[in-house]
Amino acid sequence: MGEVLRSTSSSRWLLGIQFLVLCVVEEKNPEFWRAQAQTTLKSALSRKLNTNVAKNIVLFLGDGMGITTITAARILKGQLENQTGEETVMTMDTFPYVGLAKVYSVDFQIPDSAATATAYLCGVKTNLNMVGLSAAAQNGVCRTQKGNEVTSILKWAKDAGKSVGVVTTTRVQHWYSDADMPASAKRDGCTDIAAQLINNTDIDVVIGGGRKYMTPKGTVDPEYPLDRSSLGKRQDNRNLIDEWISMKKEKVAHYVWNKKEFDAVDPETTDYLMALFEPGDMRYEVERDPLMDPSIIETTEKAIRILQKNPKGFFLLVEGGRIDQGHHASRASMALHEAVALDNAVARSLQLTNEDETLTIVTADHSHSLSFNGYPFRGNSILGKSPLYGQDLLPYTTLMYGNGPGHKIIDNKRPDIQSKDYIQQAAVPLDSETHGGEDVAVLARGPMAHLFQGVNEQSYLAHAMAYAACVGANQQHCVATTSYRLAESRSSAPHSSLTSVLSVLLGSIMALFLY
Repeated sequence: MGEVLRSTSSSRWLLGIQFLVLCVVEEKNPEFWRAQAQTTLKSALSRKLNTNVAKNIVLFLGDGMGITTITAARILKGQLENQTGEETVMTMDTFPYVGLAKVYSVDFQIPDSAATATAYLCGVKTNLNMVGLSAAAQNGVCRTQKGNEVTSILKWAKDAGKSVGVVTTTRVQHWYSDADMPASAKRDGCTDIAAQLINNTDIDVVIGGGRKYMTPKGTVDPEYPLDRSSLGKRQDNRNLIDEWISMKKEKVAHYVWNKKEFDAVDPETTDYLMALFEPGDMRYEVERDPLMDPSIIETTEKAIRILQKNPKGFFLLVEGGRIDQGHHASRASMALHEAVALDNAVARSLQLTNEDETLTIVTADHSHSLSFNGYPFRGNSILGKSPLYGQDLLPYTTLMYGNGPGHKIIDNKRPDIQSKDYIQQAAVPLDSETHGGEDVAVLARGPMAHLFQGVNEQSYLAHAMAYAACVGANQQHCVATTSYRLAESRSSAPHSSLTSVLSVLLGSIMALFLY
């Protein structure tokens, strides 16, 4: 087996060298770059604004996928395909409209995933560690939530008659069960996230991990019956999975926990799907058992096929959640493979939807302390070492962290890098690497995608999505647009110009009344 692996690695290395030689020869010719620029210029000049109403929205959220992560993932994706990597074009790279979002929270310079989720989904910035509440509430003081709740675009879409779904590679609750709530919060009548998941908004598709947060304490897990860490955790003795099923008696609803059951779900006949593939987070992509757990590509496809049956459209959030967790562990390899998997899911989503009616957005909630440095040669492994050495005459990794578990000093020296399984080095020792605070990229295509250009507050994203889909509060433009298009389409049929004018005027009057 070892010989086979070495042979495979050697073959990839030789293919990579051949590709690099061809690239270098071609790229030495100035006409190569001029022709490439002209092609890009023509594409930009021929671009027309898509001002349709977005029937559907698919929001891809790379948790912790800062711009450095996107660049590194691009290179890894190419290198996995036996290319040098730098010239690779990811699916998200093809999105025509790009902006930046400022991610700070109301009280902190660098945010967490709760505050940022509130911003890009609810359109309101809040404090660190708070989700679904405005900054008027106090972190850790549960009674202050009353009156400070904010709603999300998922609810706005559902209220507009659309189907809605959430797909993640972490726990679907992410903020756990009642067992994780302090006693004061329970006394104040606050509800855990898992319970809110099934009660707050009627979500059509929920896919991810998190079985143990849904079942009573001590419930044996169907996949890991001997693992005590996989036992149910709920202290209120509620089985939220059974409750969810009982709430859907009038509909075709499926709960599944493994890939065989998941594959058997027919999207055409399914109204609701809850799929929980692990007791906690789903496995990293490189460690995933394809016989037990589907990929993020497969879960995204299943969600879209179920949701798109609704003639009014849908809203779907797809989270690559373990990008963040890979970074926290200073395991850049895990984080980058997760980002590549998310990009592949974006590609599948575009195949399943129509750009004329589906707004697709790729963004991140925040970044990490990851840096990309050291003057590596073209085609050097993105997970490898810089050709330069430090003043201590020791090598260092191309990707490094500002802090985290990768900081190691032995005998007053950094350890030498020998093993392929090393974690990226870090400047400051921490058990868990931290988030970064710089702006994150926002990439968009489809109806109203041009609204996402420029540098904006992260809270702007929810309002721009709502405007594009005509959901939520800002809808006065929708009737006018619809009426005008109706009049425009009728103008091709034989009727008087007076009728055409009256149709447009009627639309304007309706818009004024709604305003």
